[in-house]
Amino acid sequence: MFANLLFVALGYLAGSVSTAIIVCRAMGLPDPRSEGSRNPGATNVLRFGGRKAAAITLAGDFLKGLLPVLLARLVGLEETGLALTALAAFLGHLYPVFFGFEGGKGVATAFGTILGLSYPVALATLATWLIMAFVVRISSLSALTAAALAPLFAWWFGLPGAHLVAVLVMVGLLIWRHRSNIRHLLAGTEDKIGTDRPEG
Repeated sequence: MFANLLFVALGYLAGSVSTAIIVCRAMGLPDPRSEGSRNPGATNVLRFGGRKAAAITLAGDFLKGLLPVLLARLVGLEETGLALTALAAFLGHLYPVFFGFEGGKGVATAFGTILGLSYPVALATLATWLIMAFVVRISSLSALTAAALAPLFAWWFGLPGAHLVAVLVMVGLLIWRHRSNIRHLLAGTEDKIGTDRPEG
């Protein structure tokens, strides 16, 4: 029990490290919470900070989801502890204690946690995102489609119940955080990949 609580706390604190804000400060860029879509994530950083800043942000957001789960697995946490660690890291990204609880939408961090839980599920989810991105050229729609299918992949590959619940919760929160994108998709005004107009 203590180990579970310890890794939940560690996962949340790791997730609370906002890569986008730190990268922008280090590179002399505006605060991503005040520019573009005002979302502290790689897609928004790309709009005004360029590919290098966006790539670093993406890598950082991914790793802060992956590493706590891998560490928890390394020390032998059981399935419930792994699931809780993954969920805590994701929640840290959405609601970071170090940055006024103003976090991102969670796509890269969710993918990192899923990779830590199951690489087949992560690869299937990534493949879905890549196919959708190639076909529709809309990042948010690609992410939403991949997220919606992630629980199905988790079930198909036989993830433990605790892991499946964690994936379902993350997907529900991720969709909720993309509600403005969903409105734009329904209105036909969502930006395509490579445009620099804010998604709102």
